[in-house]
Amino acid sequence: MKYLVFSVIGAYLLLACSGPKEKTYPQKLPMTESVYASATVQPDSLYHAYSVAIGILEHIWVEEGDTVSKGDLLLQISNTSPEMNKENARLALELAQKNYTGTSAVLNSIKDEIEAAVLQLGNDSINFYRQKKLWDQNIGSKVEFDNKKLAYELARNRLDALKKKFERTKNELETQLRQAENNYRSSLTNTNDFTITSKINGTVYALYKNLGEIITTVEPVATLGMTNRFVVELLVDEVDIIKLRRGQKVYITLDSYGDTVFQGTVHKIYPRKDERSQTFTVEAIFNTPPETLYPGLSGEGNIVISETKEALVIPKTYLINGSTVLTDEGETQVTTGLENMSMVEILDGIDEHTALYPPEP
Repeated sequence: MKYLVFSVIGAYLLLACSGPKEKTYPQKLPMTESVYASATVQPDSLYHAYSVAIGILEHIWVEEGDTVSKGDLLLQISNTSPEMNKENARLALELAQKNYTGTSAVLNSIKDEIEAAVLQLGNDSINFYRQKKLWDQNIGSKVEFDNKKLAYELARNRLDALKKKFERTKNELETQLRQAENNYRSSLTNTNDFTITSKINGTVYALYKNLGEIITTVEPVATLGMTNRFVVELLVDEVDIIKLRRGQKVYITLDSYGDTVFQGTVHKIYPRKDERSQTFTVEAIFNTPPETLYPGLSGEGNIVISETKEALVIPKTYLINGSTVLTDEGETQVTTGLENMSMVEILDGIDEHTALYPPEP
């Protein structure tokens, strides 16, 4: 009798511990498959400004947060050599211009010499041909004829030499003027190298140097970007990058805005992989951006790669080895489709009336 009581109690305890088994049924729901990515907000056209010259920071024209236009002054680096070179080049250019086109130009003096040589040649020509006509008539002496002829030839040669000198001097002065212009333009460029200006219409987001600090060519001095246009940089795992296309929808959440979801669109996919993080950078644009944004705001993004209005789905925790589920008939083979973080679409193998049980632990 004692053994029978113990058997009945044991059976009762066994049934009480096992209880009814947990189960669920597939449901027909809208299904969206997406790719997860970490997100960072950055201004559009963001760039670091560098100096192409080395010097001391002499003046800062802007402050962080200032709005600037393309070409506006940002920083001034001090260095006296470029200014002195520019002034010397300017003086050399002025001298070259005066020599070539001014009232006291070298060419004017040569022109005066040519005019005098033309007059001298005309006079000597008249005397020579007059003496020649007399000599042809055996009038006058041979010495006098030779002197007239020599004077005429010397005058002609002098005129030819002056004309050649004029052309040669003109070419030399033109060359000197061009060289002076080039030197002056070069000095202006060198001077501009010590003035850093904005390349875009935008906002100064960061300044990295203080007055009196040494500016080099390898360190950025400022960061600038668009004022009212922001993009979202998404880091996507290399496994998922082949699923992405431009124009795909993106749902974005930012830590600063809590559970608020913003919608965006994939704008650009960068083809280069970051070897350190094994990720690709994808750029998205807000369809309707938040009212306030700052560079560096972080969050998460889900890029929609496919969606359907009605799909037979089950929780992913009920899927065994990616291809079977546990039903009243035991393990049943299924064909899967779309999936997200929690649900997976079932294309074949079961229907919405099939009871499903969680896998055995």
